[in-house]
Amino acid sequence: MRTARSVPADVLVVGGGIGGLASALSAARAGRHVRVVEQAPEFGEIGAGLQLGPNAMRAFDRLGVYDAVAGSAVFPSRGVFRDAINGSTLTVITFGETFEARYGYPYVVAHRRDVLDVLLAACRAEPRIVLENNCTVVDVRETADAAEVDFADGETYRAALIIGADGIRSRVRHLLDDSDPTFSGHVAYRSAITVEDFPGDVSIDEVVLWIGPGMHLMQYPVRSGTLYNQVAVYERPAGRTEPVGDLVELNAAFSRSCEDVRHSVALIDTSRAWPVCDRPPLARWSTDRSVLIGDAAHAMLQYLGQGACQALEDALELGAALQRHPNDRALAFKAYEQVRRPVASRCQTVARPWGALWHTEDPTLLALRNRVFRMRDAEDYTDLDWLYAERDDTLLATSASRAMAVS
Repeated sequence: MRTARSVPADVLVVGGGIGGLASALSAARAGRHVRVVEQAPEFGEIGAGLQLGPNAMRAFDRLGVYDAVAGSAVFPSRGVFRDAINGSTLTVITFGETFEARYGYPYVVAHRRDVLDVLLAACRAEPRIVLENNCTVVDVRETADAAEVDFADGETYRAALIIGADGIRSRVRHLLDDSDPTFSGHVAYRSAITVEDFPGDVSIDEVVLWIGPGMHLMQYPVRSGTLYNQVAVYERPAGRTEPVGDLVELNAAFSRSCEDVRHSVALIDTSRAWPVCDRPPLARWSTDRSVLIGDAAHAMLQYLGQGACQALEDALELGAALQRHPNDRALAFKAYEQVRRPVASRCQTVARPWGALWHTEDPTLLALRNRVFRMRDAEDYTDLDWLYAERDDTLLATSASRAMAVS
């Protein structure tokens, strides 16, 4: 029989990824004592590359870790969309002075592990945070006076408040929703190799996206330009709905692409495939004693490059809500959701058709897409404002300066 043990913490964070550690740091900065439980034997991130829009860098600044993240990141000067079939340039987005002046922060690409290590170091330096590994959650429930989390080793923790940062298959989410994630039909293969080992020319100043019928290839440098991250995604053929990868399908999907794309895809580690899944928006992200952030709340397809960015915004706003309403969980959760749900839910719903547009095989739609792309100006950011611009409804009144973050 299990015996629940009250942990010495106001907040129990389930999940020690980027979103979970950022949430712990944000809650601790709001004066809460936090315990983070992570199922893996050590804190780490799967995958290599991470796109960090200005909204993510703004969150890092306010968490006081901007300079540490920037230290190993890459600041590309532009993003380039290319036709994966004929290699032509479709459109360019410049990330220079005009971009940064508009949003206050740059567009950055980084290695996931580097970003996690920065957050991990900040959490370890925070006396209000306790970090714990080898904690596999098997059940979460709420009682009249606490939330309880059961672990695979037989231990049970009790806490006043739980933050579910445990990903797309979140156990904490089960308090709100028992549905399964939705497989998009897309499968990703990803890896990074050293720039020296990449044959041909590599631009360490660009994010390059090759799009074509039923597939795309994303490329960009990470880790101060020493590694080159690549992600190849293809759509499984009609009728094949199992969330698994198939190398024959991968090669067939890219067989029509230009030589540069085929050669690049051949360099990707295919020992592991990532079925690409998402979820529809939830009507609410919280119960009486639990609240969701990141993929646990709003898993989305990767086509906006916003998965980690939205989790970071969640973490920042949840900490602000807890600070503003220290004695009223319900009010804090409501304030957090009012700020975060509209934008994150829009990301969920927009990402699917945006990805479909990249992969379209319809000749009319493809011709129209390419025409519109080629007509746009490289400094036309109007379609990015809703993602990157600071919103008026944010709970945070002022931004921490980078100088303060360093000190």
